[in-house]
Amino acid sequence: MTVRQAVKPLVHHEFDSRRLEAVFDRCFRVAHRTRLIGGAGEPFYRPEPAAGGCHQLHYREDFFASALHETAHWCIAGEKRRQLPDFGYWYDPDGRDPAAQAAFQRVESKPQALEWIFSQACGYPFQVSLDNLETDAALTSESFARQVALEATEMRARGLPLRAQVFFDALS
Repeated sequence: MTVRQAVKPLVHHEFDSRRLEAVFDRCFRVAHRTRLIGGAGEPFYRPEPAAGGCHQLHYREDFFASALHETAHWCIAGEKRRQLPDFGYWYDPDGRDPAAQAAFQRVESKPQALEWIFSQACGYPFQVSLDNLETDAALTSESFARQVALEATEMRARGLPLRAQVFFDALS
């Protein structure tokens, strides 16, 4: 049985993050010992806490977009990064200065591009996120949106990473 046969495709009016958890489980729980889990105050990734356990990919509350976004990060992260809490990345909270915001955008363009692709697969409206309310949003948002769109176009042209393709197919 293929992943596409095993998972009922999402329909545009059914944006329930628990369904994303079920799709993720069917795609990756056994093969990669990883679970997608909602309800977190802030998203984070925790490598398996004990031998034989599952890695845990937590997304914010029950937000559909957060589940798609965290899945995008996981699909991009290589084997070494998937052994590190939060994939070894840092997080600067709201109020980043222009240099820190530029660094954030360089790191975030790829996962947001993949989130956009996942959103298209299941008919969910995508919105670029600057994740910084204290920035000059008008200027930064436009250039970052172009950066994300370019990255999405390049991803489609060269093909999605294997795990991302599996998830995309299941969402479609």
